[in-house]
Amino acid sequence: MVKRKWAGENATAASSAAISPINSLDDGCLMHIFSFLSPIPDRYNTALVCHRWRFLACHPRLWLRVDRSIKDVNEPGVFPNLESAISAARPGDTILIATGGNHVACNVQIKKPLCLIGGGELPDDTILTCSRGSESALEFLSTCKIANLTIRAELGCCLLHRSGRLTIEGCVLQCEENPLDYLSFPIVSTADACESFHSREGQGHGVTVARTRIEGGAKAVRTSGTMELQRVRAIYSRTSIFFWFEVGEQ
Repeated sequence: MVKRKWAGENATAASSAAISPINSLDDGCLMHIFSFLSPIPDRYNTALVCHRWRFLACHPRLWLRVDRSIKDVNEPGVFPNLESAISAARPGDTILIATGGNHVACNVQIKKPLCLIGGGELPDDTILTCSRGSESALEFLSTCKIANLTIRAELGCCLLHRSGRLTIEGCVLQCEENPLDYLSFPIVSTADACESFHSREGQGHGVTVARTRIEGGAKAVRTSGTMELQRVRAIYSRTSIFFWFEVGEQ
């Protein structure tokens, strides 16, 4: 009797899931709903619900993927390097960068609103490396967000902010130690707040940093024009210091 009872309950649960109102929506509607979820953890968690949701949550329309170990270069939505993924992305797309090894990023310009996210559990799992001789790893000329990434620069800066609003969340920015440390800065902002009235996006310029480790370099941020460091907060742990701050108009 107990076995029959459990079997009946399981069948009822499966039947309820199958006739759930949200499952009566077509794939296009569900994918549109998923597009409003934050990529990590919300959209990632939807992929664990069932096979259909996994297919839709991982669809190239929702995010592109950078994977250095890709074997089939014709696989839609998957690219061997960051530059090709950015080139193929549409404004508003999310690019998920796979873990493992070092992804080379030297003077990569981003001129459209994008979100770059590391695919690991920790930012140390996904590393972008900028070699000596390059001005920066990533150069931003539009409103963008980066999260869960480690970015290393041998000389120069990790992130060069030209215009738009840049959000840096849960990252590690490292400038390698060398005799020319005074030339290295994890973040450089050359944006001018006075130009925000003429920006295409109409949102002004600025940098917001949250829960991010900053290591090495002459100082954390170098600014020019009318931008300045504001609202700095730091939390000390046993091995690291995590920073929260903004770069905005004076």
